[in-house]
Amino acid sequence: MNQFLGFIIGLSGGLFGGLVGIGGGVIMIPLMTRLAKLSQIQAHGTSLVAIVFTGLIGAGTYFLHGSVDWFAALLLSLTAVLTARYGALYAHSLPEKKLKKAFGVFLITVSLILLAKNAILGIVHRPSWWVQGAAYLFNGAVAGFIAGMMGVGGGGIMIPLMVLLAGLDQHAAQGTSLLVMCPAGLMGALTHYKLGNVGTRIVWGLATGAMVGVFLGGTAANLLSGSTLTIIFCGFGLWMGARYVRI
Repeated sequence: MNQFLGFIIGLSGGLFGGLVGIGGGVIMIPLMTRLAKLSQIQAHGTSLVAIVFTGLIGAGTYFLHGSVDWFAALLLSLTAVLTARYGALYAHSLPEKKLKKAFGVFLITVSLILLAKNAILGIVHRPSWWVQGAAYLFNGAVAGFIAGMMGVGGGGIMIPLMVLLAGLDQHAAQGTSLLVMCPAGLMGALTHYKLGNVGTRIVWGLATGAMVGVFLGGTAANLLSGSTLTIIFCGFGLWMGARYVRI
């Protein structure tokens, strides 16, 4: 029964994650705390295990549609892998209530950045390749830390930068983000597992459901416009973030 519940939660997170190019942790974490009764820190650690699989399947789905930038993925991964472990360790040290509020602020901030992207694109010029490379390395470090801390894939941080700075379209940014989640999520998941923050009673059902969901979501995403995907992402992020901040 626990693994079946995990499957349903993973399926929901995978569908949304594949649709908007994130790992699905923003869906799975609230459901795990409410339905599976995991603590906040356990939900974060368990989510990262599933995100390794959603990243793999999701990136493959986007790749089949030509929506992955390998140069960006390589640079983002180099630093994300290094910082994901420290994010997990920091999350382990935070009180439950503070961790929940931090998760809410994270969701709201990312949603507002994406909502403002069209206005920003009108005044930002695309920099040279080496400036982009440096920005990717820095962004990967930030995204890796956030992934380890928040139990998410870090797509909420990576996608805005790839769209705003590198000029990638929404689909390519989402596919690249999912690819980076594989190594970064694995590092964060291993750290959380060593700290005892993985709910083993639901984790394999969660991972299986997430893989099915992200394939379906990723396929559907390539049938929708980039602006539609952005609106879906931002609307959910603002709503869920506000709920967490009020806790």
